[in-house]
This record gives sequence, structure tokens and C-alpha cells, in this order.
Amino acid sequence: MRQDDTQVNSYRIGEAATLLGVSADTMRRWVDGGRLDAERDEHGHRIVPGAKLAAFARELARPDTAAEEGYPSSARNRFRGIVTEVLLGDVMAQVEIQAGPHRVVSLISRESAEELGLQPGTPAVAVVKSTNVVVERA
Repeated sequence: MRQDDTQVNSYRIGEAATLLGVSADTMRRWVDGGRLDAERDEHGHRIVPGAKLAAFARELARPDTAAEEGYPSSARNRFRGIVTEVLLGDVMAQVEIQAGPHRVVSLISRESAEELGLQPGTPAVAVVKSTNVVVERA
């Protein structure tokens, strides 16, 4: 491992907010309220160490588990959001969910879409389980 790989990034308030999908004001309230530790850089700007931001992000995600919602599941990737579009075909349906800053598109049976009553404005959770997930460094 290279030396620079051992140091974790630090993020300014706006950058941290973008990574968590919240406003900079929300991030400032969390820091001011003591929910998240921040430091000051040499210019006096508040920064959040990457390791602390990662731990905070995990804490934010924990309550949204399937078991706590009463639906035990082996899938760990759950995106709560709102249905923005449903395109019904003869056999299949394309369902689009906006989950925070993320757009999730799923192809499901038309029968399933109708049974779930999916239409724009319906709250939904996209549950993703995959054996292949590509990770790119941002």
C-alpha cells in the first residue's frame, strides 16, 4: 500500500453533505448539535475527517434494515424513496424510484406492479442483491 493510501480524506461541510445526500445546512446542524465531529482546517473552514464521516454514514443507515421493518432479508442494499414513473407493458413493468440523489430503475412483472399498487408518488423501497457490484473511486 502506498503511503498516501493510508491517509483518509477529509471533507468540507458541503462535500460531506453531498456524499450523504443532505443539504449543507443539515450537515452544519449535525455538527453544531454534536452528532458529528468536525475540525477546522488551516483556513478556518470546518472539515469532517473521512473515517468519522464513514462511521456517521453507517450509523445513519443502520435503522433502515429489513429486520427492523419486520421483513428479514439477506439483501443489505435498501434504498427508500418515491416512485417517479411506472411504464406498464403487456407482461413487464419498468418502475423508476428516486431514492435521495439516486435513481433506481427496475424491471418487474406487470402483475407485481399492479399488486403493489405502484404509481408515481407511491413510497417504495428498492432492495438490491447482486453478486457483482462495480466500485469506482470517485
